[in-house]
This record gives sequence, structure tokens and C-alpha cells, in this order.
Amino acid sequence: MINNSAQGRGVGGRQGAGGGIGGGNVPAGGHRKESILELAKLIDCIVRVKCLGGRELRGTLKGYDDLVNLVVDGCDEFIRDKEDASRLTTETRRLGLVVVRGTQVSLVSPDEGFEEIANPFVADQDDEEE
Repeated sequence: MINNSAQGRGVGGRQGAGGGIGGGNVPAGGHRKESILELAKLIDCIVRVKCLGGRELRGTLKGYDDLVNLVVDGCDEFIRDKEDASRLTTETRRLGLVVVRGTQVSLVSPDEGFEEIANPFVADQDDEEE
């Protein structure tokens, strides 16, 4: 089940380790462990998603679940530089409505105010080699 609001959290769920109907992620002590992610406040906002393997996506977050599977609408993928795969170009590819599997998500951030900064450790490595 995909949550699209804070109230939807914990409704339904899978039968599993917690046992019983709707007891999916409830430990034996009966206390539900709250997620440290606050994705509920990013619903209907434009987000930037970095995935394992280097892909970067931007679009409107429409929903998520406890496994951090994301539903992103109006999604664009940033194209990598052909000569240097570690660099992104300003070119994008339109994907539309996308479900991003949670195991591939490494970062979710609001796109507003997103700014890439220089890696301070890269300069230190160059200085050490000289």
C-alpha cells in the first residue's frame, strides 16, 4: 500500500514478522518503530532522488511506503556526460509517472534549494599526489 498522507501510515500492511492483520512492522513488544524519514511533508512537492548506480531523478512525489518505494510523477532523469560518467549534464530524459524501488533509493531531497557543492576531499587528494 502506498501512503499519500501522514494519516495513512500503518493502515493495512503485510502479515509477517509482527503477525496478525495489519501487524506488519510491529515488534513483539507492541510498539511501532517510527521511521526517521519525514517523506510525508514532501508529498506533492518537487523532489530530487539519487539512486544507487548513479541515476538522478526529479519529479513530484505522489506517494511512498514503509520500504521507501516512491511514486514520482512528471519524472525527469538527468543524463550523464558521455566522456565522464561521474558528471551529470543539464540534459534530461522525460520518464513521466515512475515507481522507484526503495532498495535503489540512496537520497530523497526537496529540489528547491538543491545545490551541488565541490567535494573538499578531491582537492586534498590532488595536493597529496604532488
